[in-house]
Amino acid sequence: MPKVYITETVLRDAHQSLAATRMTTEEMLPILDAMDEVGYYSVEAWGGATFDACLRFLKEDPWARLRTIKDHMKNTKLQMLFRGQNILGYRHYADDVVEYFFQKSIANGIDIIRIFDALNDPRNLETAIKATIKEGGHVQAAISYTTSPFHTNEGFASYAKQLEEMGAHSICIKDMSGLLKPYEAYQLVKTIKNTVKIPVNLHCHYTAGLGSMTLLKAIEAGVDNVDTAISPLAMGTSHTPTESLVASLQGTPYDTGLDLAKLDVVAKYFNTIREKYIASGLIDPKVLKVDVNALRYQVPGGMLSNLISQLKMAGKLDKLNDVLEEVANVRRDAGYPPLVTPTSQIVGTQAVNNVIFAEEGRYARVTKEFKALVRGEYGRCPAAIDPDFKKKIIGDEEIIDYRPADKIAPEIDSLRKRVAPYQEQDEDLLSLALFEQVAIKFFDWRKQQKYNIDGNADSDNGIHSV
Repeated sequence: MPKVYITETVLRDAHQSLAATRMTTEEMLPILDAMDEVGYYSVEAWGGATFDACLRFLKEDPWARLRTIKDHMKNTKLQMLFRGQNILGYRHYADDVVEYFFQKSIANGIDIIRIFDALNDPRNLETAIKATIKEGGHVQAAISYTTSPFHTNEGFASYAKQLEEMGAHSICIKDMSGLLKPYEAYQLVKTIKNTVKIPVNLHCHYTAGLGSMTLLKAIEAGVDNVDTAISPLAMGTSHTPTESLVASLQGTPYDTGLDLAKLDVVAKYFNTIREKYIASGLIDPKVLKVDVNALRYQVPGGMLSNLISQLKMAGKLDKLNDVLEEVANVRRDAGYPPLVTPTSQIVGTQAVNNVIFAEEGRYARVTKEFKALVRGEYGRCPAAIDPDFKKKIIGDEEIIDYRPADKIAPEIDSLRKRVAPYQEQDEDLLSLALFEQVAIKFFDWRKQQKYNIDGNADSDNGIHSV
């Protein structure tokens, strides 16, 4: 039996889960060379919310970050998370934008692209899979794991087979909310491994305290690769600690072959980062605790922090438990979508509205995003939505029963014109495509920084690199 491979998440999902994706490239740099010597199967370093956070909060170019990491990690495959037709944004984009994004991602250093769709609608992965293969990248097609009366192991395995037939090089079981329990993981992995011929990876969060046990049972069932996080940024809403799993598997048929001494170098460095984040309040103690209620509400860590933020702004934080209960109701009404970006935000915000404006009646105030979900703008929901409910939410609006991107006109030519006043690299077009207003603010800031550095203005003007 082959050894188990490890994908390290500390440069992306670990700090996204615990510290709102605020780790800077400057904080990563000192440890990259040491990480490159560990022997990980891959390091997840990009995608997800990192792109948005770089531009919006850190005053960093996400493309420059990717190139910098690649320069220091030439022996390790770099991996990213990609939202299918949503790319890294929150709507569907035209096929030409999706294709161009893959071209530039792989050219800038990405080796493995984990592609998922929030609704597990394979139509939303077609262009992404074809584009990755065309550019010579590794397609890791992901199953967004969830539980409902409409989700079964056999159904997930059938979806995995479909993804394999579409060209996937490996399959990922993406358990973004930490819902997968140990013995269920064993059965799910067995079922999928008996259905597909390509490797299977398990991505499992620690939110409910089950992570390590779940990974161990999945490994016994034959999973090929697992996601972990170096211990200082592990557990809570993050992942199983890398070193703990490596130590557990030493001397067994599943031995990862990784050296604990090399991992200790990485852990000691990130321990200083952890202490810094805790002292600054960037890591909230709430995200470090075990919450078994995650199994009930199916709320990922990032979604929980968003709900808390929305309720604080409304002065209704005491309604959090009511909102969590309502999340389950809204999810049922909408056809049991898995709760992962963007469906987690859509369902969560609608649940907040239903609770805050309860006196007006449930769904008295419906967000445009929730209407779009019910209408089919994001794809096909796992379960059929009750026709009367659909009528209540969208009235007589057209139902979208085709691949949503089929009706999106090519966007590249229009984007070239809009980015022209700001453009310094080809990739700027894609930054503008995904987050236009945020990107423009960044481009203006970047120009000002360059102006200052060139000595044409007083450099002490309050604008500093983060």
